[in-house]
Amino acid sequence: MGSDKGLLKLQARTWAQTAIDKLAALNIPVKISVNEQQYPGYSAIFPADDLIIDNKTLDVKGPLLGLLSCHLSFPTEDLFILACDLPLMETSLLIHLNNKYKEFPGADAYVFTNNGEREPLCGIYRPAGLASILHLLQTGKLAKFSMKFALDHLNIYTLPATEDQKKFFRNFNAHAELNGL
Repeated sequence: MGSDKGLLKLQARTWAQTAIDKLAALNIPVKISVNEQQYPGYSAIFPADDLIIDNKTLDVKGPLLGLLSCHLSFPTEDLFILACDLPLMETSLLIHLNNKYKEFPGADAYVFTNNGEREPLCGIYRPAGLASILHLLQTGKLAKFSMKFALDHLNIYTLPATEDQKKFFRNFNAHAELNGL
């Protein structure tokens, strides 16, 4: 994208704020995962207490680093994550996911599937599952650092996205893709 996606604007709100608003509709506390380079930009917009900086002790990158850093900050909490680059996500889907999480409490993670592929950046992760991923990382047994690979090691509850819902999982990685937003 050439710039931080979370700070891009959609209808006068940053993508990060849009994601926060959608999660806040669930009446849950919301924090923002950032790396050290992002911290100055985000701290100028959001309260510093709402920012979780990537944990330098973890030898992993990308979204998995953010998720595990949040887990280390809140080791006993279930984490509901929503990537900021899913600006089309509807709050109704988040509510649906949250309801399934409450209805079926035995899984380590709750995620949607889209055309058979898991959508790990809109999901709920339980502490035991995150602890097992962290253990795999710390013992050198996590062969790949992707969120989808990490999900392979968890008991997952999946919700297939309907044809009408698939558009809400569209993420944006280039400015040309933003036309029409």
